Amino acid sequence: MIRAIVTDIEGTTSDIRFVHNVLFPYARERLAAFVSAQQYAEPVNTILDNLREEIAQPQASTNDLIATLFAFMDEDRKSTALKALQGIIWQDGYVNGDFTGHLYPDVLPALEKWKSQGIDLYVYSSGSVAAQKLLFGYSDEGDITHLFSGYFDTHIGAKRDVQSYQNIAAQINLAPSQILFLSDIHQELDAAEQAGFRTLQLIRGDDDGASHHHQVHQFDDINPEQIPS
Repeated sequence: MIRAIVTDIEGTTSDIRFVHNVLFPYARERLAAFVSAQQYAEPVNTILDNLREEIAQPQASTNDLIATLFAFMDEDRKSTALKALQGIIWQDGYVNGDFTGHLYPDVLPALEKWKSQGIDLYVYSSGSVAAQKLLFGYSDEGDITHLFSGYFDTHIGAKRDVQSYQNIAAQINLAPSQILFLSDIHQELDAAEQAGFRTLQLIRGDDDGASHHHQVHQFDDINPEQIPS
């Protein structure tokens, strides 16, 4: 019996083009000025120190770190420090109404239905927890954060590592077999499956021929009571 559903964001609840065409350019355009202005203030000061630790360069200057951040963006590095800074910058965009967080239209009705059935809902994304809460707090459908019992980012572990899903199961205090993980990336689903999770792959475009996971095209197609083990 499924007692919790953990969902990815990009390509699953939200169009990946929103992230790549709206969020990423917005942060990139503002990153250098923001970091320069906020480098001595918290939380940016701590984030920059974490970045120095991440790249094993404790003496790196702010300009060096800014160059590193741009390089990380170019290669789509899942850097916890980068994701944290992006989330802070995106907050201004959401609050100012520059954009709202994209949701596929099939997502909210399904989340509300599952919640009403007593299933706990969680988010696991490489984007920071703060960024996740912003997307769902300022979504196309308004603030839907009340639907979620918790959020996980790369602080819990990388999304293709089995241990990450074991950590999530331990944190929400459920057996892995009682948790369903939704993602569009089969390598993430592979890791979750190895940890004992049930899995479903959201395919918003063409089917993934390299995946052995059951594939659905929208949240309407998901019945937690009929998930294959």
